[in-house]
Amino acid sequence: MKREQWGSRTGFILAAVGSAVGLGNIWRFPYMAYENGGGAFFIPYLFAMLTAGIPFMILEFTLGHRYRSGAPRTLATLNARFEWLGWFQVMISAIIAFYYVVVIAWAISYTGFAVTQSWGEDSNGFFFGEFLGLTGDQSPSRLGGLQWHLLLPLALAWAASYFATYRGVKGGIEKINKVLMPLLFLMVLLLIARIVFLPGALDGINWMFAPDFSKIRDLKVWSAAYGQIFFTLSVGFAIMLSYASYLPEKSDINNNAFMTVLMNCGFSMLAGIMIFGALGYMAAAQDKALTEVVSSGVGLAFVTLPTAINLLPAPGIMGPLFFLALVFAGVSSHISIAEAVTTGLMDKTGWSRPKTATLFCAAGFLASLLFITQGGLLLLDLVDYFINNIALLGACLLELLLVGWLCRLEDYRQYANRLSEFSVGGWWRLCIKFVSVGMLVVILFNNIAGAFRENYGGYSDREVLFLGWGMIALMLVVAVLINAGSKTEKTP
Repeated sequence: MKREQWGSRTGFILAAVGSAVGLGNIWRFPYMAYENGGGAFFIPYLFAMLTAGIPFMILEFTLGHRYRSGAPRTLATLNARFEWLGWFQVMISAIIAFYYVVVIAWAISYTGFAVTQSWGEDSNGFFFGEFLGLTGDQSPSRLGGLQWHLLLPLALAWAASYFATYRGVKGGIEKINKVLMPLLFLMVLLLIARIVFLPGALDGINWMFAPDFSKIRDLKVWSAAYGQIFFTLSVGFAIMLSYASYLPEKSDINNNAFMTVLMNCGFSMLAGIMIFGALGYMAAAQDKALTEVVSSGVGLAFVTLPTAINLLPAPGIMGPLFFLALVFAGVSSHISIAEAVTTGLMDKTGWSRPKTATLFCAAGFLASLLFITQGGLLLLDLVDYFINNIALLGACLLELLLVGWLCRLEDYRQYANRLSEFSVGGWWRLCIKFVSVGMLVVILFNNIAGAFRENYGGYSDREVLFLGWGMIALMLVVAVLINAGSKTEKTP
């Protein structure tokens, strides 16, 4: 059966950018820059983009295009003993899909709340108490009851991914991203155009970009820059391999990779201007130092910024616009995550796309119910930490070691150059074999050592052991068993 293809180069680029541009660009990147030297952070960040982000993207586009398969089959083609790594990457995508969609459901709810600022004056109490129902009795292992008001937004978020994956890359994913991505950029630009003229907004933006060059000598800042690049580009966990497997035969791999990475990083900059402009205005309006209002993660999106929206002119317009931007960024990424799993399963089982998309999205919806319980936020927090800081970085490192050290890397460089308008030289091999691998070893070692030193988030030993390390161990066991089963099937 002939493999599907993207309808146009623009459609593929927008889909790849849609995958890379997600909630992390909006709530993680601005805080990372602020914490790690402001304007000076952009030096290691741009270096990481050139030595890790773009080379890794070129590699995954090349592998996906050459082998026309998702992660498991591609890695099995490289080395039959490494099919398990492809399934480990697919499972990373599946677990991220289960909890990431819940944050989209929150954003959908908050788009409605923002019309009248239903969160009131105490946005912190509203989010954690009234909205999530979190109490002192909850923990990642004691979830409490289902929050029924989140069921409809959760179903809507899954429905968007189901429609896209059911319809396929051309009829679903490409069409949706051709609408979502331009709208997302337009909404962020509109928000910036209004926010920058507010009192204190430029002070907030200056806070983010003001350089502290002393931080450049700090290894942690360089680790943070590389970590952000790996975190945000959707490399190393089956997505870009899957997307690239649907590229037409004549595709400019190097150019596509450069454009995807540059557009993603450019959006991160825009998000930083928007977020810190709003925080600067909030600090000025409340007569506080900006350091007292800045935060990261869900706290920034659903606690700090609702407080800022209360103070904004025309909050009934700007508030819904901001949360709609969050929804669009989240949905475009979630579609790509669901597609990575769908592609891997279709390649393995031979099922049709409609059947595979239906089974995965139905199972995913049921699994996501765990994260809309009263303690769902705590479970999400713990699972997200181990998936992103241990499993994902470990998968990236192993993929680079496999391709860079056990395969003939020069063949892939020549393959990409043969199809592209411009060529990449020896720097690409150097980055794949040494620079990216070296930084990943440092970051992953620090993360693992930190996880053993003290329990993340103050969670109990039992919860960290079973829900953190136990989850990763189970994923590895399942991946190895699938790999062993594949070998048995091939044996006459």
